[in-house]
Amino acid sequence: QVQLVESGGGLVQPGGSLRLSCAASGFTFSSYAMRWYRRAPGKERELVATVTSASGSTTYADSMKGRFTISRDNAKKTVYLQMNSLKAEDTAVYYCNTWIDGRHYWGQGTQVTVSS
Repeated sequence: QVQLVESGGGLVQPGGSLRLSCAASGFTFSSYAMRWYRRAPGKERELVATVTSASGSTTYADSMKGRFTISRDNAKKTVYLQMNSLKAEDTAVYYCNTWIDGRHYWGQGTQVTVSS
Protein backbone atom coordinates (compact mmCIF):
# COMPACT_ATOMS: atom_id res chain seq x y z
CA GLN A 1 0.00 0.00 0.00
CA VAL A 2 1.00 3.62 -0.42
CA GLN A 3 3.13 4.91 2.42
CA LEU A 4 4.65 8.33 2.94
CA VAL A 5 6.95 8.86 5.90
CA GLU A 6 8.20 12.33 6.75
CA SER A 7 11.25 13.17 8.83
CA GLY A 8 13.54 16.07 9.58
CA GLY A 9 11.33 18.38 11.57
CA GLY A 10 12.37 20.00 14.81
CA LEU A 11 13.00 23.22 16.68
CA VAL A 12 15.00 25.91 14.89
CA GLN A 13 15.71 29.56 15.58
CA PRO A 14 14.38 32.29 13.30
CA GLY A 15 16.63 32.63 10.28
CA GLY A 16 17.71 29.01 10.51
CA SER A 17 17.30 26.12 8.10
CA LEU A 18 15.83 22.63 8.06
CA ARG A 19 15.55 19.94 5.44
CA LEU A 20 12.49 17.71 5.49
CA SER A 21 12.43 14.31 3.82
CA CYS A 22 9.55 12.12 2.73
CA ALA A 23 10.25 8.48 1.94
CA ALA A 24 7.66 6.92 -0.35
CA SER A 25 6.72 3.31 -0.99
CA GLY A 26 3.93 1.23 -2.46
CA PHE A 27 3.64 3.03 -5.80
CA THR A 28 5.72 3.99 -8.82
CA PHE A 29 7.23 7.08 -7.26
CA SER A 30 8.73 8.52 -10.44
CA SER A 31 5.31 8.63 -12.12
CA TYR A 32 3.58 11.01 -9.72
CA ALA A 33 3.82 14.59 -8.68
CA MET A 34 4.69 15.11 -5.03
CA ARG A 35 3.66 17.94 -2.76
CA TRP A 36 4.38 19.41 0.65
CA TYR A 37 1.54 20.93 2.64
CA ARG A 38 1.52 22.46 6.09
CA ARG A 39 -1.00 23.19 8.79
CA ALA A 40 -0.21 25.92 11.27
CA PRO A 41 -2.00 26.10 14.64
CA GLY A 42 -5.51 27.45 14.16
CA LYS A 43 -5.16 27.71 10.39
CA GLU A 44 -6.27 25.79 7.33
CA ARG A 45 -3.93 23.40 5.62
CA GLU A 46 -2.03 25.11 2.83
CA LEU A 47 -0.03 23.92 -0.14
CA VAL A 48 3.66 24.72 0.23
CA ALA A 49 5.28 23.33 -2.91
CA THR A 50 4.87 20.86 -5.76
CA VAL A 51 7.36 18.94 -7.88
CA THR A 52 6.11 17.24 -11.03
CA SER A 53 6.85 13.68 -12.03
CA ALA A 54 8.12 14.12 -15.55
CA SER A 55 10.22 17.27 -15.80
CA GLY A 56 10.63 17.78 -12.08
CA SER A 57 9.43 21.34 -12.44
CA THR A 58 8.50 23.08 -9.21
CA THR A 59 5.93 25.56 -7.96
CA TYR A 60 5.67 27.34 -4.62
CA ALA A 61 3.23 29.29 -2.54
CA ASP A 62 4.09 32.97 -2.73
CA SER A 63 5.22 33.22 0.89
CA MET A 64 7.75 30.41 0.38
CA LYS A 65 9.29 31.53 -2.90
CA GLY A 66 12.99 32.16 -2.59
CA ARG A 67 13.18 30.51 0.84
CA PHE A 68 11.99 26.94 0.26
CA THR A 69 13.17 24.43 -2.33
CA ILE A 70 11.37 21.20 -3.18
CA SER A 71 13.28 18.42 -4.90
CA ARG A 72 13.00 14.73 -5.55
CA ASP A 73 15.31 11.75 -5.90
CA ASN A 74 13.48 9.11 -7.91
CA ALA A 75 16.16 6.49 -7.27
CA LYS A 76 15.67 6.90 -3.52
CA LYS A 77 11.90 7.42 -3.81
CA THR A 78 12.25 10.48 -1.63
CA VAL A 79 11.05 14.05 -1.85
CA TYR A 80 12.74 16.85 0.07
CA LEU A 81 11.88 20.30 1.28
CA GLN A 82 14.83 22.57 2.01
CA MET A 83 13.66 25.45 4.17
CA ASN A 84 15.90 28.49 4.67
CA SER A 85 15.43 31.84 6.40
CA LEU A 86 12.75 30.32 8.58
CA LYS A 87 10.28 32.59 10.32
CA ALA A 88 8.04 32.10 13.32
CA GLU A 89 5.06 31.96 10.97
CA ASP A 90 6.54 28.87 9.32
CA THR A 91 5.76 26.93 12.50
CA ALA A 92 3.44 24.11 11.45
CA VAL A 93 3.07 20.41 10.89
CA TYR A 94 4.42 19.63 7.43
CA TYR A 95 2.85 16.85 5.39
CA CYS A 96 3.98 14.97 2.32
CA ASN A 97 1.26 14.28 -0.24
CA THR A 98 0.58 12.60 -3.53
CA TRP A 99 -2.53 12.07 -5.66
CA ILE A 100 -3.04 8.67 -7.22
CA ASP A 101 -6.12 7.50 -9.14
CA GLY A 102 -8.37 10.13 -7.65
CA ARG A 103 -7.25 9.77 -4.07
CA HIS A 104 -5.00 11.83 -1.84
CA TYR A 105 -2.36 10.07 0.23
CA TRP A 106 -0.75 11.71 3.25
CA GLY A 107 2.12 11.06 5.57
CA GLN A 108 1.83 11.38 9.32
CA GLY A 109 3.43 14.80 9.33
CA THR A 110 6.53 16.28 10.93
CA GLN A 111 6.48 19.22 13.33
CA VAL A 112 8.54 22.30 12.54
CA THR A 113 8.81 24.91 15.27
CA VAL A 114 10.57 28.19 14.64
CA SER A 115 11.29 29.96 17.89
CA SER A 116 14.06 31.67 19.77
